[in-house]
Amino acid sequence: MRKTSAALATLSLAVLALTGCTAAPTFNGASCDRTASASGIGEAVTVEGEVGEAPEVEVFSPVHVKKTSFTDVATGDGRALVSAQQALNLELSIYSGETGKQVFATPYDSNAAAPALTINEWAERSPGLGDVLQCATAGTRILAALTADDFGPANIEGLGLAADDTAIFVIDVLDAFLPKAEGTLQFNDARGLPTVVRASDGTPGIIIPDSAAPEKQTVQTLIKGEGEVLTAEQTPLVNFTAIGWDDKQILQTTWGDKPSAQLPAPVADALVGQPVGSQVMVVLPATDGSPAVAVVVDVLGVTSAPTQ
Repeated sequence: MRKTSAALATLSLAVLALTGCTAAPTFNGASCDRTASASGIGEAVTVEGEVGEAPEVEVFSPVHVKKTSFTDVATGDGRALVSAQQALNLELSIYSGETGKQVFATPYDSNAAAPALTINEWAERSPGLGDVLQCATAGTRILAALTADDFGPANIEGLGLAADDTAIFVIDVLDAFLPKAEGTLQFNDARGLPTVVRASDGTPGIIIPDSAAPEKQTVQTLIKGEGEVLTAEQTPLVNFTAIGWDDKQILQTTWGDKPSAQLPAPVADALVGQPVGSQVMVVLPATDGSPAVAVVVDVLGVTSAPTQ
């Protein structure tokens, strides 16, 4: 038994290497049993402290698992993670299962918030995290033991662990962003504007009419959310699709990839005063050298740090 120190120097998230061709986690909304994968890990490691604060962890080393295991030390009552493209904020600490020593930690500092990353992005950094995070709720503290393969060989090497070591994770899910716009559908009677249809995952389909584009910027609220109202000082995290009015071709979309905090200034300005959860359509008129564009934006939340 070795007791770890919570005072070790923190490391940059860049230490967790991108492994490249990791398959995206498969989410099954009908199967969200987070009690089925514990495999006794809670008896091998003790975790104390409040969610969001650096934990006090004792690893009864050596700990080796043949299959990645996890359990929720504390269960939050916030939003659930139901999509691999859903963004979240978290803090985490990593320990060697062989020695019990801490080898990595995020800052646990609200003034130095890490970027909001999707579950897919975390799974690219460490494949086992896709399953570990699935269906977790905001406010939850997770204890996980990842096999060397699920942690990722590059991470094992980068953190100086033995090739067959088990990585012990303590993960605090601080916030889970919306996976898509959620709220009340709005009636709009303006004629000559695009129609928006939505897939079950929220991906919009934008139908451009045959009429000419508006000569002035036009804004419509398609879904009115129920979250906090955006101010000019805040940076929203969004999914959006931009489509050319004349050629009806998609110019850019974040759907199927990851949400973004980067929007053209006129579109970002149009979101001020909109509640989180809203879906907003902004039609930008043609200018010299630039055709008209229709942009549909889902406001997923407010981010305190830029996305990567």
